[in-house]
Amino acid sequence: MNALKHMEAVFVVVAAVALSVTFFTTETKPLDVAADSTIAVQNVADIPVVTIVGKRINSAEKAALM
Repeated sequence: MNALKHMEAVFVVVAAVALSVTFFTTETKPLDVAADSTIAVQNVADIPVVTIVGKRINSAEKAALM
């Protein structure tokens, strides 16, 4: 029964040891970025634009709705 009482602490310690061993034993790999230096320009006419038309309601109209 005493061992079951401390299983959570044992699990946390084992998980911390496993994570630290994994962190310290991995080797760092150089970052390889394959990006083009060219800039792609898109036609502005092709971009869809959404226009919302409406008026704001004031506090009296809002109170009337509720």
